[in-house]
Amino acid sequence: MAWPNIFQRGALLSRFSHHHMVVFLLTFFSYSLLHASRKTFSNVKVSISKQWTPSAFNKSTELLPVEIWSNNHLFPSAEEATLFLGTLDTIFLFSYAVGLFISGIVGDRLNLRWVLSFGMCSSALVVFVFGTLTEWLHFYNKGLYCSLWILNGLLQSTGWPCVVAVMGNWFGKAGRGVVFGLWSACASVGNILGACLASSVLQYGYEYSLAYACLKLVNYSFFFWLPFYLSNNFGWKEAEADQLSIWYDVGGIIGGTLQGFISDMLQKRAPVLALSLLLAIGSLVGYSRSPNDKSINALLMAVTGFFIGGPSNMISSAISADLGRQELIQGSSEALATVTGIVDGTGSIGAAVGQYLVSLIQDNLGWMWVFYFFILMTSCTVLFISPLIVREACSLMQRRQTRVLSE
Repeated sequence: MAWPNIFQRGALLSRFSHHHMVVFLLTFFSYSLLHASRKTFSNVKVSISKQWTPSAFNKSTELLPVEIWSNNHLFPSAEEATLFLGTLDTIFLFSYAVGLFISGIVGDRLNLRWVLSFGMCSSALVVFVFGTLTEWLHFYNKGLYCSLWILNGLLQSTGWPCVVAVMGNWFGKAGRGVVFGLWSACASVGNILGACLASSVLQYGYEYSLAYACLKLVNYSFFFWLPFYLSNNFGWKEAEADQLSIWYDVGGIIGGTLQGFISDMLQKRAPVLALSLLLAIGSLVGYSRSPNDKSINALLMAVTGFFIGGPSNMISSAISADLGRQELIQGSSEALATVTGIVDGTGSIGAAVGQYLVSLIQDNLGWMWVFYFFILMTSCTVLFISPLIVREACSLMQRRQTRVLSE
């Protein structure tokens, strides 16, 4: 009985004009490149940690440690530098979360294109100052780094609400799950681009760079810490760790698209999310015990990305679009960016808290306890959406019973 519905949806998708394709591609690649600028920071954490400590150039120059310390004068040890990197992640995500609440409202009341363009161009300038200008000037200052990352978080928050609103205005509800499931891979594509770019130029030196809250905490922890974990835990070269980390995003792309398609068929999102998150717990357990083998690690990483990145992409795009288009919301077309900002902002608050906790847990207890923390947060995600799962499961059963009685 489900096959006719699938064909009807395919017919609706075929009616999209070339304007829809242009909107899809422009928003997809604009946000991909914006996200790539975030990814580069996570890919050079090892280099940054070395750059900020006295032993940065002990093997490559004849400078004494005292002279090196006077040049960098930030942290006496790599452990303190790592904690500050976690603090920067937290600062960025907190300001990003606050900005999402504001950007959605501003985007609904001003021209979405102008807001998006301003945010992206200004963010590029801030990243340039943070990663390149300070290095050219040999100016290392914790206050400056924190201020720049607060500003960067606010500016980058203009991206997601605006591009989701543009997509929501162009694409109707029919087929939205699979369209947004495929389109929401833009963040993961950006991660891949950022990782590839960072790893390809790294040899030249560092100069470049409640349910959803819990899930985004785990997803963004992989986003911010995966290359560092691979290099730190397995002793792999930083460039190799950067290249290997793309498999998490590959899994997220496939997961978001496939899960979005299945949710379209069921016309329900929660059951698909619940099953994925339950399997995500198993994938986290498996990945935490990955051997020192790049092929096996990449496979387990892709599976983990499938079950964590996929649901995260669905919540932040398709489900946000569904909420913003409810008939109960007055002027729903104008409220779409606002709703997206609220949903993603709430998630970013949880992610912001998590980044400092990851560095703190790793420093005191080790990486295995970080994975235990991820498993706990994923379990909390399932717990928080359990009422929605029950409602949608009952709705599916009632619909099935009605269909049987009608036959």
